[in-house]
Amino acid sequence: MTTTGETPGAAPGLRSAQSVQSAQSVQLVSDLVTRIPEFRDVYENHVFHQGGVHPHVFFWDVVQDTVRSFLGESPCATDWRRTLAFLEEQSCRGVLGVDEVIVTSFLGDLPSPHEPGHAIVQQLGPVMAAKFVRIRPLG
Repeated sequence: MTTTGETPGAAPGLRSAQSVQSAQSVQLVSDLVTRIPEFRDVYENHVFHQGGVHPHVFFWDVVQDTVRSFLGESPCATDWRRTLAFLEEQSCRGVLGVDEVIVTSFLGDLPSPHEPGHAIVQQLGPVMAAKFVRIRPLG
C-alpha cells in the first residue's frame, strides 16, 4: 500500500496534482533504495511499520543514517557522499514531488548549527546548498 497524499474532498484537479506529487515522492524512495541498496533494510522496516511508503517519514531515517555516516559513528552505514550525490542529482531534475521531500524532509531535518554533524551542510552540492540557504538562512 502506498499513500496517495490526496486531500479528501479536494477538487479533482488538486487531487490529480497531489497524486502525481505523491507518486513522484514514492518513486524517489524507490530510486534511492535501488541506487543505494544499503538503505534496503531501513526501507523494509519502514514499510513494515508504516504499512506502506511514506516518503517524508522514511527520509527521517535517511537523514539520521547520513549524518551518522558523516560523523563516522556508524562504520557500516551507507557512505554519506553517495547519499548526497544521489539527492543532488535528483534535486537538479526540478520535479515538484521530489523537491518537496528533499527540501522538507532531508534538508530541513539536517542538524542545526549547535548540533553535531552540522558541518555536513558544507558538503551539499550547489543545487541543494541553494535550497538549504533559502529554507534555513541561518544554517
